Amino acid sequence: MKYFLPFLLSSLFIHTVRAQEGITVCGSSDAENTELFASLADDPTFRAKHNLTSYTHENARGEEITFATPDGQQGTAYYLEAKEESNQYLLVIHEWWGLNDHIKREAEKLHKDLDNVHVMALDIYDGKVATSRELAQKYMQSVSTDRAKAIINGAIEHAGGEAEIATIGWCFGGGWSLQSTILASDQAIGCVMYYGMPVQEMAQIKEIKTDVLGIFAKYDGYITPKVVEEFEQKMKEADKNITVHMYEADHGFANPSGARYDEDAAQDAYDKTLAFLKEHL
Repeated sequence: MKYFLPFLLSSLFIHTVRAQEGITVCGSSDAENTELFASLADDPTFRAKHNLTSYTHENARGEEITFATPDGQQGTAYYLEAKEESNQYLLVIHEWWGLNDHIKREAEKLHKDLDNVHVMALDIYDGKVATSRELAQKYMQSVSTDRAKAIINGAIEHAGGEAEIATIGWCFGGGWSLQSTILASDQAIGCVMYYGMPVQEMAQIKEIKTDVLGIFAKYDGYITPKVVEEFEQKMKEADKNITVHMYEADHGFANPSGARYDEDAAQDAYDKTLAFLKEHL
């Protein structure tokens, strides 16, 4: 990725400025979209928005599982089984920190509140968990689009051809929640993305087969209201269902282990998320 970094930073600058000025932003492939978001980590202002405070999670209720991935490797996930027989799955995708205790707790909370759904919190970093901004930057920028898609496709195959699949993710995982929905195709039944980079290419948007709930922050300087507005407009042009909630908050506001946590906004967003998922699962 280092060979493309100058291009990506230039693209990111143009993308952000044009979005802020209300100018249409050109579409990008899923690989370009992944690398574009990863290049945000080179910006010290973006890194400063991510503070990891002490956060531990004891008495875990889930288990680590492995599954085959199409690239001949293995993927892992933190898994919570449905209480009774069910073909409904929720794929949970972590922030730039990795599959840490915070994400595991979120997976457990969703599993409890959704009552009878299999929950799989995917490990896109293949076992690596960041404990500092520097490591988070390194891990996020080292993600291969092909490998990430292989992990997601492996999880979809593990769920089975009859599975109904919803997705949710935050930040880095917010963008991958949308990509997972595209990969799930006709099996997708709902997508929640928290302040993640949306796709902009109409060809990709047309591949979305389910409703999308977007949770965004008004003071996010990167996934800006203009970026969100453009995505929302293209979704509507493609006759796709999207609901957007824009909060008076900053990037990462829903993470209680972060310094920008906004309890009121996070609770309201979670209530809306839960209502959306219950409607679709």
